[in-house]
Amino acid sequence: MSIYPKPHKTLNLSPPSLLALGFLGFIIFGTLLLKLPFANTGDVSWMDALFTATSAVTITGLSVLNIHESFTLFGQTIILLLIQSGGLGFMTFAILAALSLSPKVGLKQQMMAQDSLGQTSLSKVTFVAKGVVTYTLIFELIGTIILTTAFTPTYGFARGLYYAVFYSISSFNNAGFSLFSNSLINFQSNYLICITISILYTLGGLGFLVLMDIKQNKKWKKLTPNSKLILTTIAVINLIAFILIWVLEAQNPHTLGMLSIGDQALNAWFQATVPRSSGFNTIDTGSMTNSSSLVMMLLMFIGGGSLSTAGGIKVGTFVILVLSVISFLRRTDEIRIFNHSVAHETTYKALAVTAITSILIFMGFFIILLLEPKTDFMNLLFEVVSAACTVGLSRGITPELHNGSLFVLSLLMFAGRLGPLTLAYLIATPKKSRLKHPQANIQIG
Repeated sequence: MSIYPKPHKTLNLSPPSLLALGFLGFIIFGTLLLKLPFANTGDVSWMDALFTATSAVTITGLSVLNIHESFTLFGQTIILLLIQSGGLGFMTFAILAALSLSPKVGLKQQMMAQDSLGQTSLSKVTFVAKGVVTYTLIFELIGTIILTTAFTPTYGFARGLYYAVFYSISSFNNAGFSLFSNSLINFQSNYLICITISILYTLGGLGFLVLMDIKQNKKWKKLTPNSKLILTTIAVINLIAFILIWVLEAQNPHTLGMLSIGDQALNAWFQATVPRSSGFNTIDTGSMTNSSSLVMMLLMFIGGGSLSTAGGIKVGTFVILVLSVISFLRRTDEIRIFNHSVAHETTYKALAVTAITSILIFMGFFIILLLEPKTDFMNLLFEVVSAACTVGLSRGITPELHNGSLFVLSLLMFAGRLGPLTLAYLIATPKKSRLKHPQANIQIG
């Protein structure tokens, strides 16, 4: 009989597996809390609680319930904390917890943080994690102060302050949860509220690396190619989307048609920028024309910047795909961005992200079509894209869907929050082989 104690068995999980379990833990814990008798008004089912918790943790914003009417102040606070947890990221909390116990973060924890924060350099993970928390709290505080001055005249200081905190956190984290049944339609002529919220979700959707790069370098010439790419692309996409939405909806009496020119411009801009991943709406999304809805689905699919609170395939991914196509047509071997070349591995990664996201949308849409045969095709597609890209915009059909469809949407939100590449690593373990095979000439196109 050995006198030495037996070694403890440890779980040998990959970083993506631990990341997925972390988000799943938040969702389960949030579901249990939202089902507590003092967290809701009594009309919340288990499916409602699960869907709401998933939507909050994945910072999506889709909801089957009126948050203000169905949940008590305690329940709304839980939702807010879930949004903040999802926005900051499970691994950001893990890194900060590790830092409080030890001045150095272990290699395994850094690898886990790499997948969560989208970093390729292990040395930057701790720096990025601290920046994520700092920038989040600063911008949310500024947003709260401004929105308090906007809400107080109508709702008083106490309620105005609460609304300001809720919308500031929901906006910067691109969650899109609202305390009003019609989102922000009541404030479609309130320039201070609309512009403040628009700035918050735009900043949140830029990406924390871009924000830190701007703070450090300040001048355009000194910014990294990634920051220049994100800022330029988002500005161009927003401008094009703004013009398209305004033109397509200007004569629609159910959206922009009955508004003044100034209000039309404000709401066209809001609806053009909100598909970055925010989920708010100042006009009735369900009444928008099919052409406008198609534009918004494309914007949702593209999403915002990497390492941001936005969803979608990300702006950088979209640009790399476009430049790859242009490079192929021009028969050039190198993709260049701001006098820098792009590695072929980056192109493969962009292609993988786009392909996996597209497959998720197709599979989810196909299943929900089977479950909801009587629901409008466009409405269902809009809902699925919104869920998979963690946006939260809806054409008003979410409360009407069956539990099976809500569960599918929950899975799409969860997969979208993890990220296509993390999901791919979770499912398939890469294997390297020394065996080389002869090349095959496969015809494309």
